[in-house]
Amino acid sequence: MKDLARASLAGLLLWPPLAAGRGEEPAALTARHRNAADTFSLSTPPGWVFDSRAGRPEVTEARGDGLLVRVVRHDTEIGLDSLHVECMLMRLAPPMDTSPQVDYEYDFVSGVLGERRMLDSAFVVHYDEPIDGHRAWRQRNLTVVGQGESLCVVGHAPLAVWKKQKAARNLLNSVIASVRYRSWP
Repeated sequence: MKDLARASLAGLLLWPPLAAGRGEEPAALTARHRNAADTFSLSTPPGWVFDSRAGRPEVTEARGDGLLVRVVRHDTEIGLDSLHVECMLMRLAPPMDTSPQVDYEYDFVSGVLGERRMLDSAFVVHYDEPIDGHRAWRQRNLTVVGQGESLCVVGHAPLAVWKKQKAARNLLNSVIASVRYRSWP
């Protein structure tokens, strides 16, 4: 069981909701980044912009190829359901600038990775004004809680890109799956 707990989030790609879109290889994730607090890391293709601010070391963003991955870590275990809902509200614009209706692809898919519990949801958010040229964005939230920590991994992709570009889907899933706690190998 301990070996499983040391595994990366890559094992999550085996879940049926997460396996959709596999088959076309994404760009190589050769750039490894650590957040400012050195509590987790993630990998991206070269050229992605990585931002982990010293003032907010537990909030990290990686952006590239029209995609965005935001990671928020808490140094305590927060209730899984409540944290997942909080993470689902991490949008690209304030609530007043979005449609209140979201279109769910799947919602609250649960799982376990070692001693950590997880929830995964994916949905489309419609923004009043275009963000990077797109009003409709697919948002995926992966929440992990356990062993004294809580983590939200939020992936954003323009809906048109998500639907038409298998490589972009695979790339976003790969970056999300590359997130590792410092305590993991």
